[in-house]
Amino acid sequence: MKTLIIAAAALAMLATGAQAQTVRIATEGAYAPWNFLDDSGKPAGFEIDLGNELCARAALDCTFQTNEWDSIIPNLIAGNYDAIMAGMSITDERKQSIDFSDNYFPPDPSKYIVRAGTTLDFGALSGKSVGVQGATIQAAYAEATFGATNTIKAFGTADQALADLNAGNVDVILADGSYLSEIVAGSSGSLELTGPDVMIGGGVGVGLRKADDDLEGKLNAAIGEMKKDGSLDALIIKWFPDKAPGPIFAGG
Repeated sequence: MKTLIIAAAALAMLATGAQAQTVRIATEGAYAPWNFLDDSGKPAGFEIDLGNELCARAALDCTFQTNEWDSIIPNLIAGNYDAIMAGMSITDERKQSIDFSDNYFPPDPSKYIVRAGTTLDFGALSGKSVGVQGATIQAAYAEATFGATNTIKAFGTADQALADLNAGNVDVILADGSYLSEIVAGSSGSLELTGPDVMIGGGVGVGLRKADDDLEGKLNAAIGEMKKDGSLDALIIKWFPDKAPGPIFAGG
């Protein structure tokens, strides 16, 4: 009997060890095509497809949940989830409080979007209303570059900024180029890109707590595999057709 008990205990330990690590991933759910809510209210988009693939390769049991952008880093630090995949650019300022995986999207120029026919002089912009999503790299850049002579309007979501642009309540929006390119393509000519590209940020990565080195290593290995075999390029081009033709990461 004692032998049976020991054997059963050993099997239980093996079964426990074989269980995949559970990882809770937060996304905004309001930044298509990076992440959005589908018709059933579930997270969908580029980062959900990518996250599921990374988790499969890293043998992780992952779930997605939504969180508002302005509290997404504080809630990660507080332990309300384990990772962030929300179109978050890697910056030195954010690295002071969290870590990042290797980038899964290359550095992407920020762009300006306006109503069709609008002409602006970005070298001498004055008296205009500039829309940004709050707590983003674009918000910081706009405040530093245009804040002295213009009104910077920070919105809770990118969709709210676009609604005010369409309504004529802001003159221009600064946001990720990959996001705005898709907006312009679907605007039936009512919106257009303008002005110079602005290079800020170091690509997009998974946001992680500083203590989670093991999880960071697993995700970096999976990201590296996808870069090497071309599957990450293919997934980017699927969701961001303007990025074609590749290779985007040139084999990693």
